[in-house]
Order: sequence, then C-alpha cells, then structure tokens
Amino acid sequence: MITIDVSGVSDEGALHLLLKQKLGFPDFYGMNWNAFWDAITGLVSVPAHVRFLGWDQLAAGVPRGAAMLRRALDACQATYRPEFVAEYA
Repeated sequence: MITIDVSGVSDEGALHLLLKQKLGFPDFYGMNWNAFWDAITGLVSVPAHVRFLGWDQLAAGVPRGAAMLRRALDACQATYRPEFVAEYA
C-alpha cells in the first residue's frame, strides 16, 4: 500500500506533479488525464492499494481534478485490475 497526502494540493498541475512523484511516473509524463490513464494502465506498476489522505480538501479545492482522478482509478479497476483498491480518506 502507498499513502498519498493530497490535502495541500491547490490545482490540477500540482496534483499531477504529486501523482508523478508518488507513483513513479517517468519524466516524460504529460501531466494530463490522458497521460495519467496511459501511465496507470501500462506504463508503471501502481500498487494494489492506494490511500489518499486529505481527500475532502482535494475535492473541495480541486473538484475537477478529484473527480477525474477517481474516475480514472475506478475505470482502471473495472477494466484491468479488479483487485485494485483506492481509499479516499
């Protein structure tokens, strides 16, 4: 399991940078939701359990980013990794 604290994220750019750092995305990561999808579905090995701390703060401050992140992770789980768990605390 990996824990990612998103409570201090203020915009989508900062969210992508944090995800890149914590999930080990390559330097050429495109910092957008299409690139995020590509990364989590084949470019890197995402841990089977990811816990996001400060989710309520992220959802309030960066609602589109929080929604897109959750949508991508849910779709990845449904399509490719049924064992994957994302926890939003």
